[in-house]
Amino acid sequence: MKSFFFLAALGLPLVPLAAQAQTSTTAPALTASALKVGEKAPVFKGKDTAGNEVELSKLLKKGPVVLYFYRGQWCPFCNKQLSQLQDSLQQLTAKGAQVVVITPETQANIDKTVEKTKAAFPIVHDQDFVIMKAYRTAFIVDDATVTKYQGFGVDLKKANGSDAAVLPVPATYVIGQNGKIKFAYFDSDYRKRVTVKQVVQAL
Repeated sequence: MKSFFFLAALGLPLVPLAAQAQTSTTAPALTASALKVGEKAPVFKGKDTAGNEVELSKLLKKGPVVLYFYRGQWCPFCNKQLSQLQDSLQQLTAKGAQVVVITPETQANIDKTVEKTKAAFPIVHDQDFVIMKAYRTAFIVDDATVTKYQGFGVDLKKANGSDAAVLPVPATYVIGQNGKIKFAYFDSDYRKRVTVKQVVQAL
């Protein structure tokens, strides 16, 4: 596992950088593509780590929503981003924003993410990748990368409690109270992440 983080720290690619990954013959194709500013944000609901219901329509009655997607507790880039988000959370809440984080990983792994990042914002397990598909962040990881990950001790199917090896592009969306996307950050290079400063400026 140490070698995995070492390679990641060097910035070596550990997943396909293309938004559309190669698919196996048994898996349906999933193409990740950014939603555009001005589009209606797909409605969703789920439960956070505390078992509380998280529903977009209810959240928007209180203020804008900042929606983050992350890959898993095994990803050092995700852990760094969520740690920075937690450290700067007050900058977003001061603007009236509510932060919601979406992940394919299981509850047990979300608990590990919280332990590593001290995250105090809602993290929702996206069962069957429903939210990820709606926001077009989901893609099927190609077989060669799945095998490579396994060599580093990362079993994507087990990590996500799924029969399919699916990950999200770590996108970030700001959703206005009118239900429309007012800011979108989408980069298929998982090493590139939006900064809190960029999000604050978008609110």
